[in-house]
Amino acid sequence: MEKIIDEKQQGNTLIIEPKTENKRKLFIESYGCQMNFSDSEIVASILSKEGYNTTQQLEEADLVLVNTCSIREKAEQTVRKRLEKYNAVKRINPNMKVGVLGCMAERLKSKFLEEEKIVDLVVGPDAYKDLPNLISEVEEGRNAVNVILSKEETYGDISPVRLQTNGVSAFVSITRGCDNMCTFCVVPFTRGRERSRDPQSIIEEVNDLAEKGYKEITLLGQNVDSYLWYGGGLKKDFKDATPMQKATATNFAALLNLVAEAQPKMRIRFSTSNPQDMTLDVIEVMAAHRNICNYIHLPVQSGSDRMLQKMNRLHTREEYFTLVDNIKKLIPDCGISHDLITGFPTETEEDHQDTISLMKYVKYDFGFMFAYSERPGTMAARKFEDDVPHDIKKRRLSEIVALQQEHSRYRTQQFLGKTVEVLIEKSSKKSDAHWSGRTSQNTVAVFPKENYKVGDFVNVKINDCTSATLIGEPVGYSDNN
Repeated sequence: MEKIIDEKQQGNTLIIEPKTENKRKLFIESYGCQMNFSDSEIVASILSKEGYNTTQQLEEADLVLVNTCSIREKAEQTVRKRLEKYNAVKRINPNMKVGVLGCMAERLKSKFLEEEKIVDLVVGPDAYKDLPNLISEVEEGRNAVNVILSKEETYGDISPVRLQTNGVSAFVSITRGCDNMCTFCVVPFTRGRERSRDPQSIIEEVNDLAEKGYKEITLLGQNVDSYLWYGGGLKKDFKDATPMQKATATNFAALLNLVAEAQPKMRIRFSTSNPQDMTLDVIEVMAAHRNICNYIHLPVQSGSDRMLQKMNRLHTREEYFTLVDNIKKLIPDCGISHDLITGFPTETEEDHQDTISLMKYVKYDFGFMFAYSERPGTMAARKFEDDVPHDIKKRRLSEIVALQQEHSRYRTQQFLGKTVEVLIEKSSKKSDAHWSGRTSQNTVAVFPKENYKVGDFVNVKINDCTSATLIGEPVGYSDNN
């Protein structure tokens, strides 16, 4: 069927809008990091031009895609179970096509396509624009694969389709790939070298979201602090840039300032940070703008200098403390969260106690804690024996989790009696009579609905709390509405 399209130019972005009704159904699921969820919105946008509307009903789908994560073994197991489910439906609906996107694609392409024959197409994170061609291959009866990593692709020219959105919060991708080569991590191998997106296209996307009524955005990257735009190209090649390119380059602090000034009523968040790249000027920009949330996700991975070195984390324990001290000095009420890995190869009880003491120093608001699981293809898998017994990993992890729960409760208790601004996102899971939203520090707060609605900024007096949630009463609209 011939497709009639309408093209219009918006800044640097060419928007192609189908004039005919989309007939085919796309079912897409995402697992893992926020980048995967953001990528799925890019995929939905690309396929909408090919006649696909998204559906939440697996059984009615013509094309089923799962956006995958390889960061931990459990994530891969979850995806495999979903693929079993898809193929059970496919036996009933043989015309349905199944594809794997994202980080598992490169690592398991031949296994999925040739050995196990459980998918029709495999597409890596830099090849989503090739999806129309790959789908055509599948429709011709051939398996299709493209897992080539790009040095240029940022999808800055794609206007994402917002999936399962509350109409309030949205992700805006600013970098792709990672150069850090942490020994436990597969990301540099599955997402390629680090490159940044044109700041103008970022501002255009943020402005467009504001026009559509969004109240909060999260700037996304594997390492947002490493953002560097000098006209295009890989971060690692900046050393070869011209004097003019170097003089006019935009770093993350400058980008953050641009975004905050472009939409002063919109909340700005960012994730994920890396301690080795977070500079004082980023913290200063945060402190200077009311609309930049007082919250930083600052993965530390371990409190032991020996472990940090073995992980190829390019910061020390003391440097991390200095960074935290500077954050607390410039933004006293800043929320800080973490990622921690316990049981990394050769970790001793002394290393573990270093992590415990670091946690006690920072007293994080919350965190993401994991026992080490070896990931094929990483430097750690190639060079280190996974020699910490499972029961020791489990015990150390339980100690870390228990301490974090204690600190989380301490942090939420600091809000008791205070009035905080909350952005309403949805109804509370536990009570349809209450709203749920987040504070600037990314802490969940619930309160009676009264006459407020999703998307409102409300001042809430906090009367009670759990270790994860603030419980309060609304006292009026904030001046941010």
